[in-house]
Amino acid sequence: MSTSMYRADHAWQGNRWTQGMTLGVRDGRLAIDGQTLAGGPSTRLGKYVLPGMPNLHSHAFQRAMAGMAERRGPGDDSFWTWREAMYGFAQRIGPDDLKAIAAQLYVEMLKAGYTHVCEFHYLHHQPDGSPWPDPAAMSHAIAEAAEEAGIGLTLLPVLYMTGGFDGRPLGERQRRFGHTVDAYLRLVDSLRAGDGECKTTGVALHSLRAVQPDAIHAVLGAIARDMPVHIHIAEQVPEVDECLAVRGCRPVQWLLDNVQVDARWCLVHATHLDAGETRGLAQSGAVVGLCPTTEANLGDGLFPLASFIDQGGVLGIGSDSHISVSPVEELRWLEYGQRLVARQRNVAARHAGQSVGESLFARSLAGGAAASGTAIGTIATGARADLVVLDDASPVLAARDAGEAMDSFIFSGNVPLVRDVMVGGRWVVRGGQHVDQSRIADRYRRTVERLKA
Repeated sequence: MSTSMYRADHAWQGNRWTQGMTLGVRDGRLAIDGQTLAGGPSTRLGKYVLPGMPNLHSHAFQRAMAGMAERRGPGDDSFWTWREAMYGFAQRIGPDDLKAIAAQLYVEMLKAGYTHVCEFHYLHHQPDGSPWPDPAAMSHAIAEAAEEAGIGLTLLPVLYMTGGFDGRPLGERQRRFGHTVDAYLRLVDSLRAGDGECKTTGVALHSLRAVQPDAIHAVLGAIARDMPVHIHIAEQVPEVDECLAVRGCRPVQWLLDNVQVDARWCLVHATHLDAGETRGLAQSGAVVGLCPTTEANLGDGLFPLASFIDQGGVLGIGSDSHISVSPVEELRWLEYGQRLVARQRNVAARHAGQSVGESLFARSLAGGAAASGTAIGTIATGARADLVVLDDASPVLAARDAGEAMDSFIFSGNVPLVRDVMVGGRWVVRGGQHVDQSRIADRYRRTVERLKA
């Protein structure tokens, strides 16, 4: 049994700073203050210690194409034209490539302060749609990359069956994403058998247009009740319009009316909601997975944040296509988008005197933990020991007290403030550098250069 003791000047506990806390780490779990642990004298961590942030939505392979779809096409560009570019890039990637890309991405996440990632993984088969000799080869590549980098993982294999709400077959470049329900459930069962301290398996339904109602019910009826369930929904106006035309109902409302949506669900994007959907989604307890930098990059639109918060809604953040890999930037642009549309300031702070940064950070920790399906996102006895130590020597934090530290972390620019990162009791980032970043980056460079050639 391994034990270490640390002193935090200020630790973020629940939704506030706690001053002068002793953090014991035993076998990857936290024990706070009065918990007696056998160990040597405690080591000072620093002035500000945060729980690691969960990243609740990731398509790892897309990191390697970030910045490669920013030239205007012959007509108006949109999510749908970007998707065609993404499909072309995805065709080139095999298991070894995916492992190299994902490991580099996960190093970047850790250095930015993410300590857990929900990988929404649909790149299952060979380009022609036939399985690899090991049907789970691409999923194993993701899990191996997470273990190599040292980040916690909720692996979400994706069920992807049809090309639209009308049930049309997958297109040629979508074939490698496809499964039957039975094959998909076999994959989930095989992956769940390998769950451990830093890995959890859930399920993902790609979208209502890609999974028909009978398949949704078949999957939900077959899985364990404690498994997280994620879905893309209402990201684009054409998706909403098609759902209305085929099913006579908006996507989020259809889901609420036809499935027991509860706290184990994560609805990713949910950008285009009417007032009834916003209210119903907030009341369901489901997490809304917001990815502001990707949603901005793709021209998706803006989520009704203020109304959702006022009605008790739960949210978390993800980096999705990884046009940016930074929880600070996701939180900042979540607030800035609302300011631009409302032409007001401090929108996410719903009460006088409330801090925008503290509110968004606390909400995203809670929602991310729920969507991850594991005990993370908090500094509490028994939680996984995921800690982020800010650089209190940085000029950005000069003269800041605890009440100002979080807002300065999020709203004072792009100077990296994450100094050290622990995941499951293991230090994976020290002094802003990942313990294995050079080797992983070298392999990544060789991989993307070959894919681009």
